[in-house]
Amino acid sequence: MMNKLQTRIASHPSDWTPLVQQRAFRRILDAFSYPGRINELETQATHVLPLVLATLADPATTLADPCELVAAADRQRLGAKSASADQAQFVVMPGSQLPAVEPASGTLDSPERGATLVLVVDEIKQGDELVLSGPGIQSSVSLQLSGVDPQWWKLRKQWNSGFPLGVDLVLLDERSVVALPRTIKVAIEGGR
Repeated sequence: MMNKLQTRIASHPSDWTPLVQQRAFRRILDAFSYPGRINELETQATHVLPLVLATLADPATTLADPCELVAAADRQRLGAKSASADQAQFVVMPGSQLPAVEPASGTLDSPERGATLVLVVDEIKQGDELVLSGPGIQSSVSLQLSGVDPQWWKLRKQWNSGFPLGVDLVLLDERSVVALPRTIKVAIEGGR
């Protein structure tokens, strides 16, 4: 839950082993292949955030952690270069807090330079219901999330309005990951 985020989230030593990272990578890839699908990650840490970052980020990437959710030792071990939230490839934020700046959305020559926002939410499977549609989803799929400010969905729509430019979202709770690539449309059930 979000009040747990008042202290930084730390990894477990096993999060840094190749086998654990390979398993996590397959599940994160599955999450991107099937947007809205909930994938459980195996970690002995209290939260999957460090494992997800250990799997995706490396010294060739840039990372912004404006709310300082990641433990300092894990930031150092990742080796990712620090960058501002409007320039970084990966931006870690609590879902309950809106960003102070607009994340990178790429360029027409390099749309892949759009940021991946890693949102730490209270719980996946509980809370407000979202209806997702787009590539990788037959018709539509429902997803429930708690601990996400509803304004995130308006901002995401704005940031992704100039496809292929935009941002991708990775949603995390203590044990699960869900991916929402920029091509996915998100509607809040009930039209809020």
